Amino acid sequence: MELTKEQMKKIYRQMYSSRVFEERVNEMFMKGLIHGTTHLAVGQEATAAGAVNAIRPDDYIMSSHRGHAHCIAKGADLKRMMCELLGKRDGFCKGLGGSMHIVDITVGNYGANGVLGPAIPMATGVALAIKKDKSDKVIVDFFGDGTTNEGLFHEALNIGALWKLPIVYFCENNKYGMSTPVEKSVSVPDIATRAQAYGIPGVIVDGMDVLSVIEAVEQAAARARRGEGPTLIEAKTYRYLGHSKSDKRAYRTREEEAEWKKRDPIKNFGEYMMKNGISEQEINDIRASIEQECEDAVLYAQSAEVLPLAEAQELIFA
Repeated sequence: MELTKEQMKKIYRQMYSSRVFEERVNEMFMKGLIHGTTHLAVGQEATAAGAVNAIRPDDYIMSSHRGHAHCIAKGADLKRMMCELLGKRDGFCKGLGGSMHIVDITVGNYGANGVLGPAIPMATGVALAIKKDKSDKVIVDFFGDGTTNEGLFHEALNIGALWKLPIVYFCENNKYGMSTPVEKSVSVPDIATRAQAYGIPGVIVDGMDVLSVIEAVEQAAARARRGEGPTLIEAKTYRYLGHSKSDKRAYRTREEEAEWKKRDPIKNFGEYMMKNGISEQEINDIRASIEQECEDAVLYAQSAEVLPLAEAQELIFA
């Protein structure tokens, strides 16, 4: 795969933006500056950036409770994202959705979902709408390994395959459903093999390698645009932090974590960039720029207006 210098810089910016943004979010949660909970994807940046860069800007995505990286790759404004997490009016959902429910229709992000599984049939519904509109767009739906044990996963894949809908089902297998190792909850060694039951391709990809992810999703999106239906992609990846902010990761060893960090997607892609015409100084400049953007987002959100209670009550169902 050949990427231009601008493409490489864009991908690196997306991955590093996600990393720094989530590290700042983690710090703020630990200090009690953000309430509720959050599910961070530190370590999984290649899956989001790779998948989004394999589709067109006018295509769609739908996400899960671990969705910050998907939002950022699809073009979300960091200030509005931070405002959403801090419950401020300038957030994407006026601060009412928080970490797990960010939506940005303007860039084709149909949103994240805090419940395990519902986004899969919802994304399948979007794919049906695309087909009924006779459009050549596609939607990529992100979900975790644990979700593939939900009935909604199987029902949606069945109907998506039956109707040959333009959707890419993208499983981010980070080895653990909360604290449960995937091998103790899934009956097959590879989740991608479940695609066989529905007569669609099942593809396994290195989720720590952004180039491999791009290639796999490009092929799946091309198949969908040809009217041949869905693909199930299983990206084997790893989250460095816990399932949520209260998770101490007692179910896995620090040695295991260290081994996965040797395959860090941002570090390895940076090395690839330097082998392909981009200097270390250019990479450092990108990093400095993003770190400043994230700091600006924090300062902006902290000083932004909170949505008044009366207005918030008008915007909710119950």
